[in-house]
Amino acid sequence: MQPSRPAPRRAGARHRLFLAVAAGISVATIYFAQPLLVTMGVDLGLAPATVGLFVTVTQAGYALGLFFLVPLGDRLDRRRLIRWQLVLLAAALLLVGVARNAAMLLIGLAAVGTLAVVTQSLVAFGASLSAPAERGRTVGTITTGVVLGILLARTASGVLTDLAGWRTVYLVACGLSLLIATTLFRSPPQPKTNLGYGALLRSMIDLWRTESLFRNSATRAFFSFASFSTLWSSMALPLTAEGLSHTEIGAFGLIGAAGALAAGPAGRLADRGHGQLVTLTASMLLATSWLVIAWTPRSLVALAIGAVVLDLAVQAIHVTNQSRIYPLRPDAGSRLIGGYMVFYSLGSGLGAIASTWLYARAGWTGVCILGVAFAVGAVVTTVRAGRPTSRASRPCGSSR
Repeated sequence: MQPSRPAPRRAGARHRLFLAVAAGISVATIYFAQPLLVTMGVDLGLAPATVGLFVTVTQAGYALGLFFLVPLGDRLDRRRLIRWQLVLLAAALLLVGVARNAAMLLIGLAAVGTLAVVTQSLVAFGASLSAPAERGRTVGTITTGVVLGILLARTASGVLTDLAGWRTVYLVACGLSLLIATTLFRSPPQPKTNLGYGALLRSMIDLWRTESLFRNSATRAFFSFASFSTLWSSMALPLTAEGLSHTEIGAFGLIGAAGALAAGPAGRLADRGHGQLVTLTASMLLATSWLVIAWTPRSLVALAIGAVVLDLAVQAIHVTNQSRIYPLRPDAGSRLIGGYMVFYSLGSGLGAIASTWLYARAGWTGVCILGVAFAVGAVVTTVRAGRPTSRASRPCGSSR
């Protein structure tokens, strides 16, 4: 006879806030380099056309971590797994902070990307602690933290670099990761699978094969985050050419942070069964945002407005996708979130390397064409999905 679980099992407001902060700091480690690409490249002797490799290597590590590490949350104690990931993430950040050559830096960034998937372990952890009717709210709160972490990472890294050099950014993040690891709150026992590690990984492929909602959400994530990364990975190049400082470039992260406002409402709308409408509207906004961003060489105001719209759209898609797929298989929550985020990472990596390469050859116009092409892919994916039939897309409590 199994022991009863402690009650209540729901994640309270304080726990949601803690998870949001932890997820924000963890995911920020992936994006610290984006406003620093030129500076890091000069420091290590790399050409401007190749600095996108810093982002791509990090995202490649992230994709590997999503596939090989996040699914372990369905088999192991999630709280313990999260703590170990945070400790190892701190070690990887330390390696980046003391790197003395390009090879050492790239290894460190790949390790940071691999271990920063603790962000998704935190999302699955929070979702598993929430009642079905509040799951979208919890995911939305944590995603708000993730959004702020992604965007404010640029601001923080820019300020710290201007004050004390780019290495300081990673050393501070190292200390914060250790702090979170030591203060993670206790939780009731989580459901676990008896699958072996190999079967656990194979089951992620089965989820892709059997769950159409999961496939559509993952494909939409690929296109939307490729579009997102196209902007944020290449933005530093024209702004640096305009003579802006690291702090000024990073300040655009503060402007784009308005995108976090979309996470909470999108999650609540998903809880009420309006996920398809949210994703369609947001995908169209994403494509439209590039028409404004295209004016960047003539107006930084246009860039600011376009960045806000783009971030609102991408984060609405993101939180709605996650809120809808988790109920498909609550016992496979980590695998669903991890498998979904693999496509997020692949899209982000492709957008980073393609946009910086294209900027060197076709300028900002080429970047904008690439960004809108990815956005159109998200629109097409959403339209082709049609009306959802999965119970994950219906309001909680619906019997039909």
